[in-house]
Amino acid sequence: MKKNAPRLPIVERDAWLHPVEEEMNRRWECYRQKIDDICRTAGSLSDYANGYRYFGWQWDGLLDGWWLREWLPGAHDVYVFGDFNNWQRTEIRMHRDVAGVWSAFFPAAMYRDRLTHGSLYKLHVHGDNGWRDRIPAYARRVVQDEESKNYTAQFWAPAEPFDWQGDAFDASKNGDLLIYEAHVGMAQESEGVGTYREFAEKILPVIKADGYNAVQLMAIAEHPYYGSFGYHVSSFFAPSSRFGTPEELKELIRRAHELGLAVIMDLVHAHYVKNLNEGINELDGTDHHYSLPGAAGDQPYWDSKLFDYGKPEVQHFLLSNVKYWLDEFHFDGFRFDGVTSMLYHHHGYVDFDCRERFFDAGVNGDAIAYLTLANTLVHEFRPAAVTIAEDVSGMPGICIPESDGGIGFDYRLGMAIPDFWIKYLKEVPDEEWNIWEMWSVMTDRLPEVKTVAYAESHDQALVGDKTLAFRLMDKEMYFHMDRASENLVIDRGMALHKMIRLLTISTGGQAYLNFMGNEFGHPEWIDFPREGNGWSYAHARRQWSLATNGFLRYSWLGDFDRAMIGLVKEYKVLSDGYAWNLLMDEQNKTMVFSHGRLLFVFNWHPTASIPDYELPVQGPGKYIPLLSTDEERFGGQQRQAMDGEHFSFDVVGDDGARYPRIRIYNTARTATVYLREE
Repeated sequence: MKKNAPRLPIVERDAWLHPVEEEMNRRWECYRQKIDDICRTAGSLSDYANGYRYFGWQWDGLLDGWWLREWLPGAHDVYVFGDFNNWQRTEIRMHRDVAGVWSAFFPAAMYRDRLTHGSLYKLHVHGDNGWRDRIPAYARRVVQDEESKNYTAQFWAPAEPFDWQGDAFDASKNGDLLIYEAHVGMAQESEGVGTYREFAEKILPVIKADGYNAVQLMAIAEHPYYGSFGYHVSSFFAPSSRFGTPEELKELIRRAHELGLAVIMDLVHAHYVKNLNEGINELDGTDHHYSLPGAAGDQPYWDSKLFDYGKPEVQHFLLSNVKYWLDEFHFDGFRFDGVTSMLYHHHGYVDFDCRERFFDAGVNGDAIAYLTLANTLVHEFRPAAVTIAEDVSGMPGICIPESDGGIGFDYRLGMAIPDFWIKYLKEVPDEEWNIWEMWSVMTDRLPEVKTVAYAESHDQALVGDKTLAFRLMDKEMYFHMDRASENLVIDRGMALHKMIRLLTISTGGQAYLNFMGNEFGHPEWIDFPREGNGWSYAHARRQWSLATNGFLRYSWLGDFDRAMIGLVKEYKVLSDGYAWNLLMDEQNKTMVFSHGRLLFVFNWHPTASIPDYELPVQGPGKYIPLLSTDEERFGGQQRQAMDGEHFSFDVVGDDGARYPRIRIYNTARTATVYLREE
């Protein structure tokens, strides 16, 4: 940045960044240089990100035929073959241009009856790694043969394009973001792989009825190993065919929009699968096609490959991928997976214990520039779309607009919150829970960093970890979740399950996330079919019937979640900002705070129920209980009347001022929300 130039707004507002102003300026200049170069050559960032309209199969109306193009700069020779030429590998040769783009033209007059919708094809690439049959990086559909398990690209050209007419959904009109994280394949109850169509018909109505206004879909981009949860992507432009066709995914999204639900895609640009047969690794025969050469191109912790974000062609590939999902499928935004791994050459496996960690040689400047470009593209192309960063490091500027010198995400995942709950449930006895520490973890965020709060996500539901419900109730869930059963472990677990969620959503951030089934305490972990479990689907599903069974307690947890979401939406709790702390009573494990007209009282004590408990309130008036975790309709004991009225009275403080207070029956292991009426 030029001398005497005005400070970046992000630095101007944050004195903590003044010592690293030079580095902040350098990052911003790098981003500006890239976007200026893009606009100078392509006209705009959106026009630049049109790789999916040039590469792959493209119809040429003037020449009356199809082009197939692929960027393979290191290849010595490339052929295309498929069922349209009886799988003759070296019959149709592609031609290379000076930029390393290989192309072949298929005249309609010659191929109209052979190259048809659904035709199968591959590339035969001669590179430094020999002759290999490969799937193009820009393939829009990839299918697996049931017998051989071999993956093959599929020519996808429906006679009629999908009709998006009438889909004018605007996610920004939904208000506070309430996300239902879901996996299409394991969303069904029967043992097997669910489909886009089943999800649209059966699961979207459940999400809508539960009060959520956004669904976050995992494992959309094609991935060869089902058990990877979609995080080892092989084909970045192909929606997974194991769930159905691209048109069925589009229909799912259109149906979600009709229900008022935004659809956020779990986007994996942090790494890609190492597989040669299915993925893009060494696609042109070199080890530095989409990655840096040698060990620098490996993600050692995830057994996968890293992108070279500084290479212009890789940047173009990834930005085109971002626009593709917004344009072709009408997604309403992205949760960027593995952002911490992207931001640092060490992938975040250090302690972020000082400012220098965010500005030393361990930082990947090319990744910062790419992510800033990606956020700019999303917000320019689809202004209502949202972007969420999965970043555990707390990189400065992660949620600051690009124009202010930041990276530009709308939200950051509050990953410390589920870690905190797990730690407490594993290591800290109930009577030693520290309410000040709880409050600190829930509210530990910068005002400008909008946070997605969550008590647990899919990470906690996987085999090797445990859901909160299972940590709380363990094997007792298999024997005592019927309503007639009496069990102290279940009683405690039910109470804390509701309290943990209510505290998280009311203090943890400006948005909220829940993984499907966790809202009603789904008893089973997630274990995808694998050799170790006999390729069973028994744990790769969601048992929705448990939540609707009137004889079981799961429905009580589900009912509470719906009531909680409804209350938070009605009173705009998430957009209210930080909760106002009114009381922290460590002896009685009671915390009291407010959001607008709502008063929240949490008694975390395992046994101490206190009659006529006196507490401060935010203003004079009448306080009426709206919601309690102890209500009978949620499986509680209803130790306090929900039709009661609590009138404030003044107490004179040491300073002579008068402060309003009320008295309540403060029952153990209970959270209650009151509405103030003046």
